[in-house]
Amino acid sequence: MTEFYVKVNPGSEEFKIENGLMPEIYLISEPENGRANSELTEKLSQILDSRVGIVSGAKSRRKKLVTDLTEKELEKRLSSIQ
Repeated sequence: MTEFYVKVNPGSEEFKIENGLMPEIYLISEPENGRANSELTEKLSQILDSRVGIVSGAKSRRKKLVTDLTEKELEKRLSSIQ
């Protein structure tokens, strides 16, 4: 299991990921009733082809996530995102 941090921007016009030291993820959903968190985990799970969960930061823009991938697999899959 690998833990990693992301910064999220809810309420964006489209879903997109900008890679960097801390990936920045733009979400369409607003941060109401957990909608943005659900979109985050569902989309990342699909993109990474692995389960993704929120460890901390459920009510923050900076989130600590966990996945079943190894650190190298995670880096490889994130770097392949355009």
